Amino acid sequence: MTPEPTGQLLATPSGYDLVLTRTYRASASDVWASVTEPERTARWFGPWRGEAAPGRTIEVQMVFEESAPWCPMRIEACAPPGRLTVSMKDEAGAWLLELLLTETDGTTELQLIHHLTSAEHLGATGPGWEYYLDMLTAAREAGPQPDFKDYYPAQKAYYESLA
Repeated sequence: MTPEPTGQLLATPSGYDLVLTRTYRASASDVWASVTEPERTARWFGPWRGEAAPGRTIEVQMVFEESAPWCPMRIEACAPPGRLTVSMKDEAGAWLLELLLTETDGTTELQLIHHLTSAEHLGATGPGWEYYLDMLTAAREAGPQPDFKDYYPAQKAYYESLA
């Protein structure tokens, strides 16, 4: 399987927005549950623990990463079922992520926006988000999980060419 990269890079006053989109035949509330309920996030990203609320920090286990680390993630904004903004820091740097859900006639578009200060690591970041969003799709459809080796390094050149 060779998944096609879908991300777009948009210039912003403070850097760039990496935008990836997926569409689901489901209500925004159902897609929202897939990206916010710990038992559902465990299927495609990892479970989380803590008291979730804007301004609070939860811990997310990245079970599909090497060593499955638990990482602190701060909830910056939460407006169910349309917008979730989170931030985190790890050895790769600081991450500011936004999920926007828009429902039209029973179909929900999910946009993942990674707010970047530079495009320096885009060749690794883009394929990673493609993989995780396809993991979300597989979890929602009870389909086979994708293999990260199909995304990286195969999509690296595409993402590097966006900068």
